[in-house]
Amino acid sequence: MKTVKTALAKMKTDYKKNSISLIDGISMGTGVMIGAGIFALTGQIAELAGPWFPLSFIAGAIITGFSAYTYVKMSNAYPSAGGIAMILKKAYGPAGLAAGASLLMAFSMVINESLVARTFGTYALRPFDLPDDTFLVPLLSVALIIFAFLVNVAGNRSVGLFSFIMALIKIGGIAIFGAAALWAGGISFEPASASSDPVPGFGFVASIALSILAFKGFTTITNSGAEMVDPHKNVGRTIIASIAICVVVYLLVAFAVGSNLSLDQIVEAKNYSLARAAEPALGRTGFYFTIALAVVATASGLLASIFAVSRMLAMLTDMKMIPHRHFGMPGPIQKHTLVYTVVLAAILTVFFDLTRIASLGVFFYLIMDMLIHWGVFRKLRNEIGARGWILLMALALDAVVLAVFAAMKLRSDPMIVAIAVVSIAAVFMYERFFLSSWISEEEAAGGREPHDAAG
Repeated sequence: MKTVKTALAKMKTDYKKNSISLIDGISMGTGVMIGAGIFALTGQIAELAGPWFPLSFIAGAIITGFSAYTYVKMSNAYPSAGGIAMILKKAYGPAGLAAGASLLMAFSMVINESLVARTFGTYALRPFDLPDDTFLVPLLSVALIIFAFLVNVAGNRSVGLFSFIMALIKIGGIAIFGAAALWAGGISFEPASASSDPVPGFGFVASIALSILAFKGFTTITNSGAEMVDPHKNVGRTIIASIAICVVVYLLVAFAVGSNLSLDQIVEAKNYSLARAAEPALGRTGFYFTIALAVVATASGLLASIFAVSRMLAMLTDMKMIPHRHFGMPGPIQKHTLVYTVVLAAILTVFFDLTRIASLGVFFYLIMDMLIHWGVFRKLRNEIGARGWILLMALALDAVVLAVFAAMKLRSDPMIVAIAVVSIAAVFMYERFFLSSWISEEEAAGGREPHDAAG
């Protein structure tokens, strides 16, 4: 316990208090969230949901809203730089379960990096009309990862300035694309393909898992508590505002794509559906504009994500929740975790396609999210003034969506389900071995560890 408190105290000295305003936080939050989610996942969501796919984003936003309630309540009560790890540590103690779930979150972020990088490579090659399976896609993707690594090594100031400028460009650009494409399509919110099914089916429910993945970036906002102005209020406000903005942007794009392309066309071009929709709606100029926008969006999203993951892994190392090896590298721990992050992201980018990367992200993220809700409900709901039924509803919705998604993947791609199950089990088994305890000594003795507010 003393080790965890020491690590949290160290984290507080590493961040500048009151350096992030509410507007800054919202800009950062939307910048992280809006990226590969809308560029790569729109086509995959349409493939599962059919013509109902714009509604999948609405359903995903609703479920994300229930999930966000847990994070908002915890962040308002305990704003810190610890983010997800802080919540899990308070819910389960500094032991195997908390460490394993924290690693799931970190790995889900690395998986998202490979999704972003692969999306970058796919869109960047569209003007050359090359097949999706060309070796140039992973080659360009790894090149972007290396570029993001070099910018991160240059220092936090470079990351912040670069990310802020690119976030403004991509959010404005996506809004322009959506509005222009919707206008060109006749401002119709009817899909180009009529649905033969009177109500959405299991495919629609499975697609919600991918929609949730498009919103999951809000969880990184919880890491800003040590730097946010009036963090007991503004971390929660930032999360809510960022999700709301993303809902509007995602729906605008979904209806724009759906009104300009048939379902078959969307599925055929699922890895670059926005670029495919831009050409009939806006001509060749719109096509190139969308390509440029995707390149900017994915590059900025990867930059922010790599920084966030390396910081989270460094924090877990300081808290003695994961082991660390220098391998002869100089510099602080975060520089080392930065290297580990980009190497793992590059490996995933080379060996997995966009569909499998997204599927892995779903399994890792939803399992972690369910552990968050259960831990807070079981131990912290009265302490933070949270309504138990909302926590249980968030847990149940995650479970239903995950179960249906897993069932669909067992039929279409059982290998990725096996990889996910083995990987998740390996994470928890490793942490169990490393920490030699599954729950904290305080819980094993029936006691309750003291809760130190990190903000």
